[in-house]
Amino acid sequence: MVSTALDKRDNSGTAPLSLMAQWHEDIHCVFARDPAAHSVWEILLTYPGVHATLFHRVNHRLWQAGWKLPARILASVARMLTNVDIHPGATIGRRLFIDHGLGVVIGETTIVGNDVTLYHGVTLGGTTWNKEKRHPTLGNNVLVGSGAKVLGAISLGDNVRVGANSVVVKDVPPCCTVVGIPGRVIQSKGTKIQNRHGIDLDHHLVPDPVGKAISCLMDRIDELEARQTETSKVLHEHHCEECEAESLCANEQEIVIKRAVGE
Repeated sequence: MVSTALDKRDNSGTAPLSLMAQWHEDIHCVFARDPAAHSVWEILLTYPGVHATLFHRVNHRLWQAGWKLPARILASVARMLTNVDIHPGATIGRRLFIDHGLGVVIGETTIVGNDVTLYHGVTLGGTTWNKEKRHPTLGNNVLVGSGAKVLGAISLGDNVRVGANSVVVKDVPPCCTVVGIPGRVIQSKGTKIQNRHGIDLDHHLVPDPVGKAISCLMDRIDELEARQTETSKVLHEHHCEECEAESLCANEQEIVIKRAVGE
């Protein structure tokens, strides 16, 4: 009776999924995102991130049915076994993959879309004690790198990539890469997904904003040095070692300098 009443729909609200169907997707999605996976039995026996997701599917159904204490107890057991802390109230979409799983925390009002990938040390946390939406919302195909923190009632659009150890506290538009503390959007990939499977795991291929800034400064220094050389050359050509018209020559030199600087 409980299972029938709690059949969960996906994020679009169109296709009801049984618990077994969700478990089947959670297990088999690993093959597309982890080349180290060789068999279903290997995943079932050795992947704590998958164990945590499977536990949460049950916990969330209990939570929705009003059995909040059993849900919290089972979530605590899952945390002790997997080292992944997912609040039973969190809404998790289809085919979530938590790679390695160590130290992942997902808060109560978190909403996670379909085909999301989280690496170890990720926190989807809140920034207030008020009983309201206080945790982030992740769109579809989002990838969050190891150690990253996504905090507050913010939204990450579809296909967003969060770099490792970043701290994201503001909304991120779809198809963007965000890195840093606090997180900054450094790359927009447009609307087309490069990976034909709809998941981009190349979260290490991100620009270096510091290196780019230093490169721009070096170019600017080269330009200024070239101008200085040209100015010195012009002054040398117009220099008179012996001249009776000192005031006139000084005025001409000022004019030459102004022209050289203004070029």
